Formats: sequence, structure tokens, C-alpha cells
Amino acid sequence: MPGSHRRADAPALVSQAAVSRDHRDLEDPITADEPTAAERSVREAARSLADAIALVVAARGPGHRERHRRLLERAIALANDLANDLANDARVAADDASASRARAILARAHAARAEDALHGAGQLSLGAQRAPTPEACDDGWRRVETIVAVAEESAHAAATAAEAIGAGFSGLARDARAASDRAHAAARAARRLVDERNHAYTFHADQGFSFGEGWYLAAAATLAGVAIQIEPAQAASAQAERFLRDAGLGDRLRPYRPRPRANKQTTAVVARAFRADPLGAQRRLRAAFLGDAPIGKEVADWIDARLVERRDRDKVLVWIRDGAHQPGRNTDVSELVELTRRVERAGLVPIVVGDAVRGGAPAAAVDMILFWKDPIYRGDEARRAQLQFFEHLRDAHGVVGQLGVTTAGMDGPALLGMPTMYLTEASNVRMREWVGAVPGYREIVRKNGYLERVSEGLSEWAARGRITALASTTSSASRR
Repeated sequence: MPGSHRRADAPALVSQAAVSRDHRDLEDPITADEPTAAERSVREAARSLADAIALVVAARGPGHRERHRRLLERAIALANDLANDLANDARVAADDASASRARAILARAHAARAEDALHGAGQLSLGAQRAPTPEACDDGWRRVETIVAVAEESAHAAATAAEAIGAGFSGLARDARAASDRAHAAARAARRLVDERNHAYTFHADQGFSFGEGWYLAAAATLAGVAIQIEPAQAASAQAERFLRDAGLGDRLRPYRPRPRANKQTTAVVARAFRADPLGAQRRLRAAFLGDAPIGKEVADWIDARLVERRDRDKVLVWIRDGAHQPGRNTDVSELVELTRRVERAGLVPIVVGDAVRGGAPAAAVDMILFWKDPIYRGDEARRAQLQFFEHLRDAHGVVGQLGVTTAGMDGPALLGMPTMYLTEASNVRMREWVGAVPGYREIVRKNGYLERVSEGLSEWAARGRITALASTTSSASRR
């Protein structure tokens, strides 16, 4: 009977008991008479609504959300058509019981629709933030906007239905107003998802996270002005902030908030800037990352002491990766030995850098493994010091390029002009964006003949080597 409904402040969609009430309360009182067409429509709408809510409460199997939405749309269509038909029928009183029950169903169904839209918008917003490119991210958020509009539309419809319930049905009106309140709360929460969208990328300062990811992000901020938030309260938080501010990116820093954009988007941002103006992009990064200060004496001395006996030959950096993330990408020792052998065959000196490897560096290579663990490269100026490490090797010791498995550590020097060949089992969807965009950046896929491609690249580097060219010029002059 009217007035025998659940309390208006009862939680929405929380139990099977709530489902039973939704079904029982909105059906007509049991009478001995054959139900009218309107009464049958009310019962059918109430049943669709109850079944829709039951699917969410029980979360029964795959596709339950889609079935839930179809049942809600059916309940809304039935209740809406009935309410409109009765409202337009001059023979029906304004406070007709079937019309009031139809409007109460309509309010509850729209509340459930708004709550479902909130759920969908929340899930899609998470997926949008994790999208692989900025374009996919923005497209995802446009879809979020359309879902938020559904929640807001249902909130308005629920309020309209509640207001139209006849004065003689206070219990139905109370429940409908409660449903309208739920719908508006869901719509407001959905709108906040859009209003509070986090446009920033996180500069990770946990030393267990990839150090090289910072190069992508800082480059994207320098070249495209993306926003950055620094991971707080981590061992390298101060170091990250120092580097970014020294790079002139202080105005791109934002307070840390949850749900940032995915950093994997930044490689595409950087590639776009390089395609537009390769040399201009490189100049901007060099100015930001290196500044105008000379190479630090401590950095130069550290390197010079290890290359005293190799000053007369050009060199190549051979990178080692040994990470816990995607260990299948780690350096294979036998391949490392073969790479260093081919470096030597090209007339170049291999310098091994990167992670530690079982058995240490190959005998013919200069060992600079784990160089960044030296205190020179670990302070608040660590990032700039590490880039100076590569600059000094190139300018003072004839390093003509770098080679190794895909590792983000290579990408800082690559962005500043170090010729790079990275090895990968299959084409790297993310990093191949830079191939053909960042000057000198090459992908070598491990398939038949890949080592010959490496040797060809090494020969090209050797032909352009500064020390080799200088020695050749000196030799020619002496013969004359």
C-alpha cells in the first residue's frame, strides 16, 4: 500500500532485500479483479527494474553490466510511456495510482542509470589515463564526458518524475525523492571525475623505478609543455625537483595528485616535436638538460682516469640491462660477448655500461658498469652529472655511439645527439616512435641477419669517428 515503502535514506542497490522491496513496493496492491493494462505495465516495469538491480547486487558473470543497462532501459521506456499515456488521457485523474507508481519506477530506474553511468565513467577514466598516446587519452576522456552527460540527464529525469507524483501518494513520493537525490549525487560525482582530471605525468623518484623514464618526461615538458608532478617523499624527490628546476621547468610542476596520465604517452609527444624540427628539438633539450656550465671536474677526472690507455681510439658504449621488470628483455651474456667482439672488429673500443652482469665485463671492454653508483652521480645534481658523463665521453674520448638492449638509460644521451642502436626481440611499439624522428636513433630487431646490421652500423660510426679521422689526417700530413 502507499506509505509502506523503505526509508528514503536506505542505501542504494546494496542487498537482495532491496531488490525485493523495489519489486514488491511498486506493484499494485493485490486485488481480486483482473489487472488493467496500466497495472500490467507497472508490474512489468517494476520487474525489469528489480531484475536490473539484482544483476548489479549479485554481479553474476561476464556481461552483467550490459544486461543491467538493457533492463534499466526497458524499465525506463515502459514507465515513461505509461506515465505519458496516462498524463495525456483526460479520463485519468492526476493522482492516478498507476501513473504515480510509474513515475516512482521511473525515478528509481533513472537513479540506477545515473549510478551505473558513474561506475562506467570511473572505469573508463582510469583506462583513458593509461592510454598509450595523448590522442587516445583525450579520446577516452571525450567518451567519459558522454557518459557523465547520461548521469546528468538521468538526474534531471528522476527529479521530474518525483515532482510529478500525486499528492495522495506520500510514500511513493518520498522514495522517488530519495531516488532523485541518489541520481543527483551520482551525477555530481561523475562530473567531478571530469573537473578533477589530472593532466600531469608523474616523475617517479623511487630509486627502484626506471631512472630513464625521467628523460622522456622532462623532454616532453621541455618540447611540448606537459605538466609534471613529482612523486613525493622518495629518496630521489629532491634530486628530481632540482633537475627539473635547473632545466627551466619549474612552471610545469604541479602538486602531486592521484590518477595521473600514463608516462608511456610521453615518447609520442617527444617524437612529434622531433619530427617537426629535429635539430631545433635537440638544441632545446641540450640547453635545458646540460645548461651552459662546463663539464664538472669530478666527472671528467673520473672518466679520464679509466681511459688513460685508450685515448687513441674511438669508442662505443655497450649497455647491459638486468632488471626485475620484464626480465625477458635483459642482456644475454653470450650476445654481450658477441657485441663487444663486433665493436672491436670495427676498430672501436667497447665501454660496457649499465647494470651488473654475471661474470663481469668482457675482457676486451673497458668496465664502467654501475658507474652511477659512484657518489659523483648520486647527489641532488645526479641527472645533470650523468648527462655530463656521456658528453665528456663523446667530446673528450671519441665515443661515437651506444648499443644495447632496449633500456631507458640510453635515451637521455640519445635525445642529446648520441647515435643509438637498440636491440629488441620484436619491434618496440613505444620506442619505434623515435626511429626516423630522433636523429641517429635506430631499432635492431633480433631476426636473421641482425648482427650483420649491427656491424654495418658500427662501421658507419667508425668512419665518422673523430679520433680515427684525426689520426688519418695526421698520417696523411706526415706522408706529405
